[in-house]
Amino acid sequence: MVDMDGAIGFVVARGDAVDRARLSFLRTGAAPSQELLTTAEIGQAPDGGWPALWGGEIASVDATCFRLAELDDLGALGRPAARRAFDWLASRQRDSMWEEDEALAAEAPTWAKPGDPEARLYLTANAAFWLSVAPAKYEDQLRAAAQAIAAHLGADGSWPSFLVSAWLSAAVLHRQDMFYEAARIQIMLGDRLPQMTPADVAAMACTLRRVGVAAEDWLLVAARRRLAETQRSDGGWPSDDGPAFDVHTTLAAIRAAR
Repeated sequence: MVDMDGAIGFVVARGDAVDRARLSFLRTGAAPSQELLTTAEIGQAPDGGWPALWGGEIASVDATCFRLAELDDLGALGRPAARRAFDWLASRQRDSMWEEDEALAAEAPTWAKPGDPEARLYLTANAAFWLSVAPAKYEDQLRAAAQAIAAHLGADGSWPSFLVSAWLSAAVLHRQDMFYEAARIQIMLGDRLPQMTPADVAAMACTLRRVGVAAEDWLLVAARRRLAETQRSDGGWPSDDGPAFDVHTTLAAIRAAR
């Protein structure tokens, strides 16, 4: 079993005001202050997206999805800033898929590189996931995205992109009632689970639960077991991006284990 008290204590001791507000919302549904929500939304471009740290002032699909994830943990997806971001994401779909602006090609990291097919599938799965959980309906965009994702899957459920693309794709397909295609990906993820990092396991479980995959699903049960095995003695879990992001990973693990 996950030591939930230890995980909560880790976030309280190591996190900042936004981290503690995310924890409070996850635990009790308590709404953050307006001041904190305004701080979390800062930097939004006039068109509705958020720029990436590496992208100057040009809004980024990947960065906008990241900010929506933070706002989701604060219960803020219904606020005007998030609604503008959803509309911007929907407007960025091209030929059923998503890709970063060509102007970002020189600065974009591997996972967001314009023109790269692996990045295109990842960004498509990421953007479609967030449109799937948006308060508004984007059925046309989601139907097209799900079909594009399914067309990229191998017969065994494999995917030609990064690991994160798999659970995002499975979530999008599940939400579109394409359960057979989603299950094929989940089987492959189950095979990979023993080698996955705690950060990946937590992110996968959060994503699948967010679209309504049952907590008793075999993959989610295995994910919670893996999180219990990898929790540190200080109550936290390590991030793949260094100790500065351990609180973020721990919040994801708390959400996954609830």
